[in-house]
Amino acid sequence: MAVLVTGGAGFIGSHMVWELLDDGEDVVVLDRLSTGFNWAVPAEARLVIGDIGDQNLVKHIVRRHSIDAVIHFAGSVVVPDSLADPLAYYDNNTCKSRALIEACVRGGVKNFIFSSSAAVYGMTSSDPVREDHALAPETPYGVSKLMTEWMLRDTARACDFRYAALRYFNVAGADPKGRTGQSTAGATHLVKVAVETALGKRPAIQVFGTDYPTHDGTCIRDYIHVSDLVAAHRLALKRLREGGASLVANCGYGHGYSVLDLIESVQRANGRSFEVRIAPRREGDMPCVVADPSLLKTDLGWTPLHDDLDAIAASSLAWERALARRNSVWGIETPDPSDWPPLPISATVLK
Repeated sequence: MAVLVTGGAGFIGSHMVWELLDDGEDVVVLDRLSTGFNWAVPAEARLVIGDIGDQNLVKHIVRRHSIDAVIHFAGSVVVPDSLADPLAYYDNNTCKSRALIEACVRGGVKNFIFSSSAAVYGMTSSDPVREDHALAPETPYGVSKLMTEWMLRDTARACDFRYAALRYFNVAGADPKGRTGQSTAGATHLVKVAVETALGKRPAIQVFGTDYPTHDGTCIRDYIHVSDLVAAHRLALKRLREGGASLVANCGYGHGYSVLDLIESVQRANGRSFEVRIAPRREGDMPCVVADPSLLKTDLGWTPLHDDLDAIAASSLAWERALARRNSVWGIETPDPSDWPPLPISATVLK
């Protein structure tokens, strides 16, 4: 039996592939490489370049590789883009997820893990968010994730099919072994922006608002290390394979850090400061968004190993430096990773 990882050439997906391989799993990756990279997929995994909406392709993969579980990361993730082009998000995130789920059911796949988001909640208070919080997404991105959760719920009621929908808060960090990390050009994640600024890829970092009701006036978020996140997926997979009930659970640490806390952590990891520019508040930004991860811990036995902001900053910075070294090796002037040729597996520049 094998696990199909959709979007396995991307940031979180590539970490998931390594987590599964380290656990002795047989892994197949399906990715159209719109934001992911073929070099991010380990040689031990099989990469199929294609679209999750192609049901004939998915059915072929399921049959040929004896897929018994799918971990679904493929999708569009930039919230402002979803506001500008909502139909594209509903197509890529919802319609194609529906096609994928149908192909899995028809192919006899009984276990499905979905990459969901805290965006399904909408506005929250400063209290840790539980899974029973009101579901009121305020962006097409959040709505697209919630609609996929609903499709999984209804499918599980009607078929011999189990799922886990894991709602991410703020995913950050990079593989501690230096094998993969956030590589997408133009990524908007705060940690990515901060480490790019630290290494001179950006002239400065903007802080949007310093008058929030927090300890330093900047927004607080719950940053979860990507390695702890994919470990939760591995545990969810084990639960489903053993016949456990479907699950919806938050993925976070239960406490947060402010924007300035994070910037200071990256500066410590880098050994020097960089320019920080204060800007007005952005519409829709909430003062504090923190997960209640109790369900993840009690139902899956999840214990985080990387709950440390400085470790998150250091691993992110190390990966960003590795990207710069890789860029230098290939003599590529542009920082866009999509222009990089794949490295041979024996290459040792990512130390």
